[in-house]
Amino acid sequence: MSSDQTLAFETNCHIFDGCGFPAPGLHSFKFEPLFTVGGIDFNKPMLLALLGSVAIVWFFWAAFGRAKVVPGKLQMIGEAGYDFVRRGLVYEALGKKEGEKYVPFMVSLFFFVWIMNLWSIIPVAQFPVTSIIAFPAGLAAIVYILWMYLTFKKHGFVGGWKNITGYDKELGGILPMIVVIEFFSNVIIRPFTHAVRLFANMFAGHLLLLMFTIGTWYLLNGIGIAYAGASFVMTILLTAFELFIQAVQAYVFVLLACNYVQGALAEHH
Repeated sequence: MSSDQTLAFETNCHIFDGCGFPAPGLHSFKFEPLFTVGGIDFNKPMLLALLGSVAIVWFFWAAFGRAKVVPGKLQMIGEAGYDFVRRGLVYEALGKKEGEKYVPFMVSLFFFVWIMNLWSIIPVAQFPVTSIIAFPAGLAAIVYILWMYLTFKKHGFVGGWKNITGYDKELGGILPMIVVIEFFSNVIIRPFTHAVRLFANMFAGHLLLLMFTIGTWYLLNGIGIAYAGASFVMTILLTAFELFIQAVQAYVFVLLACNYVQGALAEHH
């Protein structure tokens, strides 16, 4: 079964028609190329990521391209979003003086993740880009590289490894165990969990939305109509809940990125 068959409005299968429920699964996350540019195949998630990036750039360009002392509506919205990330995330984790230089990166990261999540509830698109592991993994890799770079830049080669492994002579006999645990935790597990946390939430959320959306359509036949209404209500409730989760996941992803940078810049004791 192709991914297209999982969309409720593209299947003619109903209960009591002698066909089974077209349950969503891994095939719901596979897409054929839509077009090719310079030898690169663009599928639906890639196209949504590109459109989302263009939308973000356009929005901030329109909001701040000709910034005024008395801001218009678009500038006010842009300033509110920018200030939310700057004060609520970056300043809280890094402080105003140290964190100011990282504000543009964190703002870009937040809005990119949020918009990639938001595609899930946008009509026609209806797919969260971050439910494809490559996108969260790529973003986590960027944060990971930044964290490693800042760690060794701040503390030097030896000091950097001490910072990463939690090396402290006062730990005595348990020092080797702590060093091994911290090494695997920070160098291997940290970037993995950073990516998977975002991916898993959006993957599961999309599956739930698909389940009840397809279920609503599948039950629209005979006595099943009585149950289709309940499935439709669940679809609406899950969409509202997903809207909340999308923002929370963007917040958490950037909060962790800020904490990683803070840990890289912190003095080792």
